[in-house]
Amino acid sequence: MSDIKKAFDSFTGQKILVVGDVMVDTYINGSVSRISPEAPVPVVRFKSREHRLGGAANVALNLKALGANPIICTAIGDDDEAANFMKLVLDGGMVNDGILTSSSRETTVKTRVIGNHQQLLRVDQERIEPLSEKDEKNLLSKIEMLCKGGEIKAIVFEDYNKGVLTVGLIRSVISMANKLGIFTAADPKKDNFNAYQNIGLFKPNLKELKEGTGLEVEGNDKNEIIGAAKELNKTLNAKFLLITLSEHGVFMAAPDGNHFIPAHRRNIADVSGAGDTVISVATLCLINGLNSSTSAAVANLAGGLVCEQVGVVPVDRDRLLQEALTTLTKA
Repeated sequence: MSDIKKAFDSFTGQKILVVGDVMVDTYINGSVSRISPEAPVPVVRFKSREHRLGGAANVALNLKALGANPIICTAIGDDDEAANFMKLVLDGGMVNDGILTSSSRETTVKTRVIGNHQQLLRVDQERIEPLSEKDEKNLLSKIEMLCKGGEIKAIVFEDYNKGVLTVGLIRSVISMANKLGIFTAADPKKDNFNAYQNIGLFKPNLKELKEGTGLEVEGNDKNEIIGAAKELNKTLNAKFLLITLSEHGVFMAAPDGNHFIPAHRRNIADVSGAGDTVISVATLCLINGLNSSTSAAVANLAGGLVCEQVGVVPVDRDRLLQEALTTLTKA
């Protein structure tokens, strides 16, 4: 119990870089009472419009909610949506030192139309292509500059397949971080799955594990999961593998052994953003002295807590701490 409390106290003020694809999540809320005479679609009577930080920026929000000091490192467009994104970052109490604006990029915006509390439509505004050589070099320079002062405790890669995380950028940042003794963590997608060699923490979900390894793995088959993790780590050489298994909980492969953490009973409202929360909590727990099993268990609790909320929301630090103290000390 004292170790968990001590670790949570240590979260405060720690500088963490979050590198990856960011976006603005826009919600148009309204009510539906009729079908349009123009087409067989509902007519939404507008009530409100809300903008939130999404993608890798939601990892930053989770780190901020936990007490850390996240710095977002990304490339966005030089457009009106970029100005809105920057405002959201500053309004969230974060700095924009690691954000590159580029005329060759388009700021990703996902607009969801909600009628009677149900999502009716999503419109994606984005340009999905790898960073140009120039933008990759400039972003890497920003990351290197931020790491020079020796205050960065961890770097988290958050990949949404929008092009910011190129193989070259990933490998350069991991190499630099390992030389400087900075912990690294990654929440991957299929395209760059095998680019994270020598990462500190690698956190795929079960679907990503299947796609990345080409193996058929059932979430409730422990032997298959352990086998897939071993096969994956032949390529990655990750220190920690944390695999989220949905209703089956999480699996942690670590130097001190393999740990299966079962899921807790939850009133699931929305699973969006749970992976962002898990990588944030697991990273902070590991760099602040909690062992691999406890770190996985706390991250598992955190992922479950945010699934009880509608929409993408950061974890509640105080509620997570209380649940960790009461639940894990009984185990």
